[in-house]
Amino acid sequence: MANKKLRAWLHVYRAPGLGFSGVNRLLEYFGDITAIPGRDKFPKELNIPAAAQSYLKDCHDDHLSAALKWLEKPHNHLLPFDDDLYPPQLKATIDPPLLLFVKGRIETLLLPQLAVVGSRRASRGGLDNARSFCYELAKKNWVITSGLAAGIDAAAHQAALDAGGQTVAVMGTGINSIYPKANQQLAKDIMANGALLSEFDFNTPPQANNFPRRNRIIAGLSLGTLVVESAQKSGTLITARLTYDINRPVMAIPGSIHNPMAKGCHWLLKQGATLVESVEDIVQELGPSVAMLSEQIRQRLSKEPKQSLENHSGHHDIELSDSQQQLLAQMGYDPISFDALILATGQLSADLSADLLILELNGLIEKQPGAKYIKR
Repeated sequence: MANKKLRAWLHVYRAPGLGFSGVNRLLEYFGDITAIPGRDKFPKELNIPAAAQSYLKDCHDDHLSAALKWLEKPHNHLLPFDDDLYPPQLKATIDPPLLLFVKGRIETLLLPQLAVVGSRRASRGGLDNARSFCYELAKKNWVITSGLAAGIDAAAHQAALDAGGQTVAVMGTGINSIYPKANQQLAKDIMANGALLSEFDFNTPPQANNFPRRNRIIAGLSLGTLVVESAQKSGTLITARLTYDINRPVMAIPGSIHNPMAKGCHWLLKQGATLVESVEDIVQELGPSVAMLSEQIRQRLSKEPKQSLENHSGHHDIELSDSQQQLLAQMGYDPISFDALILATGQLSADLSADLLILELNGLIEKQPGAKYIKR
């Protein structure tokens, strides 16, 4: 059974007309999400819509039975905005989702992500570029984040999986409504090696106005956006614009001047996007962002904040918490899986993910394909 806080978040999430700003006003006033559902009245100065007030007054946990049943299944997660595991890079955006529905490995959302987007009707060359770039990036432990659409999106996800890496699919539908249907198997594979994610309620069908909203999450989760191939007027350029809006790098692969699917990339390059010819170009462009993300995650997830891990060149200078020392003692030079480490350490999944990330960022361990780890 979900805890009281999660049940409260579900009620607030479903209250009509609140939005991010409305919920923020409520949290600032009441201080606790659990104090909001069931209230008879709300102060006028909070400007809470009448429909939301009516819903919150009469809401009952019985209304959440389907959601709570879903949450009991393995690998299903609800991630509210105030959760420590809510991705810091998404939280820093202008309009972050109040609640994320996640299927798969929730820890994947904390790792450095690159948004890879492009045309649904990509050329063969565009698809080849998506596959080769994403395969190599996944080998370098980048999480490939895209939108589960046909074309470049699907090629990017599949390449990351083929490399034994992780990938995140941000859906423009409810978490239970895979679209397009042709990507059903791909979605299952992503869930096993990354995460499916949606801000829309469970069975929300495909709706045109939801896909631009989906694009802001793709941009928000990622440290930068790579546009592989795009026509001049394309939804792909929406993701690029949203990336610019949150002051993160946009990169584009150039193409033939005769290819209409390259015109969007060329337009972006004229606007100042970084021209990309190799994976090294991407890694160099995003290096400072990775360092910033690692520091944010250290601050948020380290159980011993005073023993912050500094970026020393020598391993012996790094101060480790007790749980990190225990974890390192369980590891050798033969790959060990995430699940095996949970059994060996007795840690919760979220805590283990945080410690693994900190050890990896400091060069003490190395992540292998298939979510396995070795000591360095």
